[in-house]
Amino acid sequence: MTDQAGPRRTPTAGAGPLQSPDLSQSPDLLFSLADLQAEAGRRLDPVHRDFFAGGAGDERTLRANETAFDAYRILPRVLRGGGERDLRTELLGETLPMPVLVSPTAFHRLAHPEGEAATARAVGAAGTVLVVSMAATTPIEAVAGTSGGPARLWFQLYPQPDLGFTASLIGRAEAAGCRALVVTVDSPVFGRRERDLRNGFLDLPAGLCCENMRDPETGRIREIVMDATLDWTRIGWLRETTRLPIVLKGILHPADARLAVAHGVDAVLVSNHGGRQLDGVPASIDALPAVVEAVGSRIPVLLDGGIRRGSDILTALALGAVAVGIGRPVVWGLAARGESGVRQLLDLLRADLARAMTLAGAVRPADLTPDMIVTRVPR
Repeated sequence: MTDQAGPRRTPTAGAGPLQSPDLSQSPDLLFSLADLQAEAGRRLDPVHRDFFAGGAGDERTLRANETAFDAYRILPRVLRGGGERDLRTELLGETLPMPVLVSPTAFHRLAHPEGEAATARAVGAAGTVLVVSMAATTPIEAVAGTSGGPARLWFQLYPQPDLGFTASLIGRAEAAGCRALVVTVDSPVFGRRERDLRNGFLDLPAGLCCENMRDPETGRIREIVMDATLDWTRIGWLRETTRLPIVLKGILHPADARLAVAHGVDAVLVSNHGGRQLDGVPASIDALPAVVEAVGSRIPVLLDGGIRRGSDILTALALGAVAVGIGRPVVWGLAARGESGVRQLLDLLRADLARAMTLAGAVRPADLTPDMIVTRVPR
């Protein structure tokens, strides 16, 4: 994909310099993730659109995840040369082509009939990580077997009170070739999502289910149980149950980051669940610096929540994240254009990050340092 995300076109006569392009006449063009969001909004069932877009409570944290980036400014370096940007990133013993992975999101077949299979093909083409949700509408085995699927699959887990079933899920993920276990720890109960309550969206439509929750003995679909008794002893149990690297998702407090290191966790993911659990918690980017300081260089720190531009990725990397995850934009791409839409958004983010790094004077992610980010003083 070119820098313009499509072939260069001569402006039509009379078109002002600030006139927006008519994407309906040029469906191959993609200028921002907002384009995909708008296109997806037109295609999705309104109830399903609200499910993907919504958050908990008054959705303050949902909005803050994006708007918090407004408080940060990039302070570029100049005359640093370096030529072409190198976006490669080392993470959990592997080299990713860029510091962007796909965070777990549920129910992809609500967005497109091919669901997680289409997502997997697109992420595989990009060569990065797809974190498959425990609440996927395609079983992990089918995602892994997708032709041209990703070389790097991680599996997201809500630890279930039934340890035998939890162990069987982990075993399935291991057998499918997953390379890490992402354990979501910010969900002792479901957040109250009022859009879904108003819409009466309490279950999946007929023909769809959480395929990874199929009981191996009975074949029946189990409900995902949020476990309010979950504590650090369960992390120890997981450490003994799997040899996969463990990433804790949902870390916001620096004390929890230090405990994660003490319990042998391999990475932490700074996340507020996309604003879908406890409303009023900090935006992910605001929580990142303290977690990075608490962890030091002992384990990688990742971040998701609110990433929409290459400059957002740059800001997170400069503040200490090794890589970032994207969630809702993947669903937008899938709903708008299927596999092609997910490919396009990953290409767009890659190009946008490379451009932002060039303008900021960084050749590779390691060149991005905290002194290149300043906090804007409100007027």
